Amino acid sequence: MSRQVIFDKKNILVAGGAGFIGSHLCDELVKDNKVICVDNFVTGSERNIDHLLANPNFIFINHDLSKPLDLASLPELKPFKVEFQGVQEIYNLACPMSPRRFLENRLATLLANSYAVKNLLDLAVQYSSRFLQFSSSVVYGQRREDNPNFKVQEDYLGVVDQLSARSSYDEGKRFAETMVSNYRSVYNLDARIIRLFRVYGPRMEDNDDQIIPDYINSALENKEIVIHGNSSFSSSFCYISDAIDAIDKFMASELSGPINIGSDVDIKLSDLVGLIIKNLGSQSTIVYGDSKLFVSELTLPDVRLAKNELGWMPVVTLENGLKKTIFDIKAHKKLQGFQS
Repeated sequence: MSRQVIFDKKNILVAGGAGFIGSHLCDELVKDNKVICVDNFVTGSERNIDHLLANPNFIFINHDLSKPLDLASLPELKPFKVEFQGVQEIYNLACPMSPRRFLENRLATLLANSYAVKNLLDLAVQYSSRFLQFSSSVVYGQRREDNPNFKVQEDYLGVVDQLSARSSYDEGKRFAETMVSNYRSVYNLDARIIRLFRVYGPRMEDNDDQIIPDYINSALENKEIVIHGNSSFSSSFCYISDAIDAIDKFMASELSGPINIGSDVDIKLSDLVGLIIKNLGSQSTIVYGDSKLFVSELTLPDVRLAKNELGWMPVVTLENGLKKTIFDIKAHKKLQGFQS
């Protein structure tokens, strides 16, 4: 059981709250709660939370979570009265998420998937907080070549190479789940695991080997759009508001997970590019390039558990999600042009 709320709002800590998904989560949580956003900007961005900094129910802490965090000692948190009320919920999204800079961030990724998870779980034990670990489809390994349309259920034991160039993230996410599961058992902690499958939307980083923003930027400039793989390369894409809705429903439930959240609709990247070109009236053409380490065909989710137990399913179509993402990227480009 989480500690009772003494005052009018819960105290909620969002680790990695300046990242793409984390900042959208902060937007939602701050409507009814007091939010402590912790990030060190390894891959997060201040622009993602600028609009929240003046909100009295939002406080940002610049901290590397691979080192312990003593919330009660922080003077900026005095308005939240943490020493009396504690922290009711902790959301852990703290992990470097830059495909382009993945190799240079490998050690930071290892620490995020080990020390940072431990330090946040220790806070959850200290404050009897409800804890949510953000895991990933990568725990299932790569898409099966013998059955590419296979949709993974939560009990599927994937194959991950713990010595691969991607291992700090892929195996790291598996280890993080192991830590959460054991803390739950040892401390009777309300600790939950959510596995996200390729989420997209506004605030994704530009020029970072992220599939959708890179394609949109190339289309805006009428450049060739490079698909790093062959013409059969496909994936699924879940819009950010659908993911946030799932997170909210999951935390309000009695489930502990793991639970798959994502779209189970497989989309060829060539068709995705076609939608972007059509939406923008772009003159871009498609070319195929060498595969990249962190641009890969991931497994498709079986989301029946989320549908049956949470009443959740993605509702934003790819076409509508792309329109919203394009609008954000175009607006950001105009702002950058104005600032320069």
